[in-house]
Amino acid sequence: MFDKKQIAKNTLFLYVRMFLILIVGLFTSRVVLATLGENDYGVYNVVGGVVTLFTVFTGSLSSAITRFITYELGKGDEDKLKLIFSSSVIIQAGIGLVIALAAETAGIWFIGNKMTIDPERIRAATWVLHFSVITFVVNLISIPYNALIIAHERMSAFAYIGIFEALGKLAVAVAITFSVPDKLVTYSFLLCVVATIVRIIYGTYCKKHFPESRTRIRFDRTVLKQMTGFAGWNFIGASSAVLRDQGGNILLNVFGTTALNAASGIATQINGAVNSFVNNFMKALSPQITKSYACGQWKDMMGLIYQGTRFSYYLLLVLSLPILFNTSYILELWLVEVPDHSAAFVRLILLFSMHETISSPLITAMLATGNIRNYQLIVGGLQLMNLPVAYVLLRLGAVPETVYVVAICISIACFIARIILLRKMIGLDAGDFLIKVYLNIIYVTAASVILPMSFMKLMSESIIPLNVHTHAGALANCALCVLSAVLAIWLAGLKKDEKKRFRAAIRSRLSRNGK
Repeated sequence: MFDKKQIAKNTLFLYVRMFLILIVGLFTSRVVLATLGENDYGVYNVVGGVVTLFTVFTGSLSSAITRFITYELGKGDEDKLKLIFSSSVIIQAGIGLVIALAAETAGIWFIGNKMTIDPERIRAATWVLHFSVITFVVNLISIPYNALIIAHERMSAFAYIGIFEALGKLAVAVAITFSVPDKLVTYSFLLCVVATIVRIIYGTYCKKHFPESRTRIRFDRTVLKQMTGFAGWNFIGASSAVLRDQGGNILLNVFGTTALNAASGIATQINGAVNSFVNNFMKALSPQITKSYACGQWKDMMGLIYQGTRFSYYLLLVLSLPILFNTSYILELWLVEVPDHSAAFVRLILLFSMHETISSPLITAMLATGNIRNYQLIVGGLQLMNLPVAYVLLRLGAVPETVYVVAICISIACFIARIILLRKMIGLDAGDFLIKVYLNIIYVTAASVILPMSFMKLMSESIIPLNVHTHAGALANCALCVLSAVLAIWLAGLKKDEKKRFRAAIRSRLSRNGK
């Protein structure tokens, strides 16, 4: 039986982490955008996107490392766990070196020949590339250590280190407000320093608490074959996701200006902040799904998938709804200068994420099986269509928002393919899942938008003496969005036994606080 208390405890730690990171992150972005300016902020985002494109070659192996470490921990095979961790460190270090050389070569050529950048900022963009590559490699080497912490479900440590990292980035943002030779270059350098310090902390913690991380460096060919075989097929899915996200950002630069990249960066920042709630929930849930599969506890795994899918979407709905209805006001309140297209980008990327989050537990279960070839060929192949379709449409004169519209449409097609494939892979009842999960989510979403839409209509007709563009009107609408979503989830989303457990948890918490 999966441990619900452990999931709840880990989720709580991660939510505290997320809440603090969210506040610090939003303030940090505001300071950075105001300090660097729209053009330099756009340069940082697009150059960083070029480096991030190389996760096409590393993302699949990183997923393999996380999956194998969690799987062997679930089976209790300590010797195999040591081999996997040791091999992972060697593999990541080797790949990091190769990626650094490739990124430097390709990146410098791309900056000088293809990117739309002010000629006077080419030198600064090149330095941003150098520091971004170093940061990328440092984060790459940290992956086996991060995977150990998550697999052991030590979310408190993960939370504390994450908070430290966020505060470090805040300190960097404050530092560049002072007079420095080049704020953009200084910003990139200091972020590299923060990443290196965080990497050292992760390594120190793991060596102190997990014996498998203290083992001598060993390289096992059998383990390597298993991991690379898994990573080889997972490469299709991992690369398609990176090409969709970072490739779309580069397309915006090719067919527009760095101002579009600034707008995309703002949308990505808000989406990342909101999605951190769901990502933290999945960090607590995913190890339990993988361990349940490893132990052959099929019923428990299915329960986790069904509940995890609904709850992760509910969380995102509560957070996204106020932003979707008040995007322009929130951006104007948050930023000193709002880049054009920002509001539309924010709305579209949130809608995309809301649909994608439905698939997160399904993807975890798929990876747990290890037999992912057919899945990646079909679903990954569909995702690879994002970049060429968006490119053709932009070439034909489509608006920049097309990049996100294409991603939403292909996300729906990928979800349908996942449901069909997982019937055979894990015995998922597609019809039951669609009725109990997908239709439930649609019903809850439709119910949650009725009150906010009615409120905005009444304000526009001056029936209610408020304006959505004023502080009072926007705050009232935000509060109504949250209330409406919570009511819809409680009345139409939760089952009777879930409501019963929730009430019991509240009563237990209140009784403890009263003593």
